[in-house]
Amino acid sequence: MPGRHITDHRKELYMTHRKKDRPALAAARAGFSTATAYRIEADPGRSSEKRKPRERRRPDPLAGIFEEEIVPLLEASPGLRAVALYEEMMRRHPDLHPGVRRTLERRVRGWKAKYGPEREIIFRQKHEPGRRGLSDFTDAGALGVSIAGEPLVHKLYHFRLEYSGFCHVAAVLGGESYVALAGGLQDALWALGGVPKEHRTDSLSAAFRNLKREAREDLTARYEALLDDYDMKGSRNNRGRAHENGSVEGPHGHLKRAIEDALLLRGSRDFETTGEYRAFLGQVVSRRNARNRERIDAERAVLGPLPGRRSDEFEETLVRVTTTGGFTLRRVFYTVPSRLVGHRLRVRLYDDRLVVYAGTEQLMTLPRGHAGPGGRRGRVVNHRHVLPSLRRKPMALLNWVHRDGLFPRGAYRRAFDALREGLNDRETCRRMVDLLALAHDHCCEARLAAEIDRGLDAGELPDPELPRKRFPPKPDGIPDVGMALPPVADYDDLGAPAPHAGGLS
Repeated sequence: MPGRHITDHRKELYMTHRKKDRPALAAARAGFSTATAYRIEADPGRSSEKRKPRERRRPDPLAGIFEEEIVPLLEASPGLRAVALYEEMMRRHPDLHPGVRRTLERRVRGWKAKYGPEREIIFRQKHEPGRRGLSDFTDAGALGVSIAGEPLVHKLYHFRLEYSGFCHVAAVLGGESYVALAGGLQDALWALGGVPKEHRTDSLSAAFRNLKREAREDLTARYEALLDDYDMKGSRNNRGRAHENGSVEGPHGHLKRAIEDALLLRGSRDFETTGEYRAFLGQVVSRRNARNRERIDAERAVLGPLPGRRSDEFEETLVRVTTTGGFTLRRVFYTVPSRLVGHRLRVRLYDDRLVVYAGTEQLMTLPRGHAGPGGRRGRVVNHRHVLPSLRRKPMALLNWVHRDGLFPRGAYRRAFDALREGLNDRETCRRMVDLLALAHDHCCEARLAAEIDRGLDAGELPDPELPRKRFPPKPDGIPDVGMALPPVADYDDLGAPAPHAGGLS
């Protein structure tokens, strides 16, 4: 057939048919002439091996430049990118045509293939069921999640089983720490119902950052004790070698894309509470685990048993309540009831809360706060703790250093700003303290906030006397509930035997 080249494939097709057919018939099946078949019989080599190397058809645009200038640069610094070499050559040779870039990139790639340095190889591993679980933290800022309108600065703790792909995710508010690692790991293991033989992490440098030597040694001992409690062996990948933890580092992207898709389907990235957001993450992870149910069930059967109880997942410290009505811990000021001023309290520090003890008696649980950017001090102020003192000294509110953290909702902050613009300082403080007292005494914080917003939108200054009429008054005392007691003789009938309806014959 004139005009059609005899390719290696057509030659192989001919040789296949030639095993049982004569040359003319085999050639017809392969789509060429009998004469070509006899030429192939005389010389059965591959056509691609007989082609002459293609010669250059136009002048080399890099003649006198590549070998003389570019190769010495590559030999001195093999990591140089082709685009950097191109920009350097354009600076040295202004008359060089800009279209030479692709030629230069092809030449550099060919040179590196022949003379470039050895590169690191990733050795894919064979995973055994029940052998290894991995933990890591990943930043979640790109998700754009907010709580009640406020951006949520957080990370995600990600646990994953190497063999089956079982995963567990937790929102971490306080950054990488031992508390976050211990809490997330135990949540994952108890949800899984078993323990792998080995637990692998990165170098944990972020969890030990800014800690003194004694504190680092203490956390190291606590982490080893945690592994002993669960009968797991600990291992770490080398610092800067994220691919050594690749079974969890790689899935970070897949996990965050799944969360992003779920947020888009939800139609909003704002959640009422942190608990609602955590429940949302749990739903996303549950759907992902459901796809690997068979592998997870198979691996669960070979996991080790859980211990009798969870290990401690908190840090404990002692604080003293000062006359400012609170204490400072980790650069965050916390308010407590004023009756605790002067007391020494024991505080258990979790990732999302503080549990406060006086001796062995638990007093309260406080939400955990975090220092701001650049080490700026944070605050967790509860208006109920300072309200009794503010009622006696309302003017203290005007310049209190923690005033902005006092308002429980944005409506109260709007009310304070509006009062300052329309009234004098004394009346502003009096009305603001009365509003907070009204919200506390009548348990109407949310409803009062909505009432304040409606008034401000209408151009009215907040007045505690107006909303007080719309809420039920606080009861003055305990209501008298009358109870009729039965006669004492009726109790004797409770133990009497029931009369028989008939006898047995």
